[in-house]
Amino acid sequence: MMEGSEEIRNEKGNVRLVEEIFRDAKFIHTLGIELIDFGSGWCETKMAKVATLEQQHGFVHAGALMTLADHTCGMAAATTVPEGRDVITVENKVSFLRPASGQEMLCRATVLRSGKTLVFVEAEIVVEREGKNVIVAKASSTLAVISRQSPTS
Repeated sequence: MMEGSEEIRNEKGNVRLVEEIFRDAKFIHTLGIELIDFGSGWCETKMAKVATLEQQHGFVHAGALMTLADHTCGMAAATTVPEGRDVITVENKVSFLRPASGQEMLCRATVLRSGKTLVFVEAEIVVEREGKNVIVAKASSTLAVISRQSPTS
């Protein structure tokens, strides 16, 4: 990040906001969600399968998958908003297509439309099985564009 710059915006979008969102979201770190990469209108994250994220059948819990999709959608949306603005989820829908039994969940979110007040994003969560990526969940998220506030506000 360039020191002292007012706004860092390039082919990656609002870099400063994405970095701040990821740094400041403490719950995300407790789940082990990691930022892979992002660009203007998209974001990729990953989450390893660990015992603390498993439900009673040994699959990754739906709540962990929903959080992975929600946060990835939020960061994709954040790449599209101007400096001084932020995003917050107002609606999420996740469809679970098959159990998440891989060792690592990969999520890619893509902005479908970014307006002045709302951003609409879709995401897929995949796992690797037998050398192929298999979709385990699809998500859609609507986020409101809000004024940026410090995490302590």
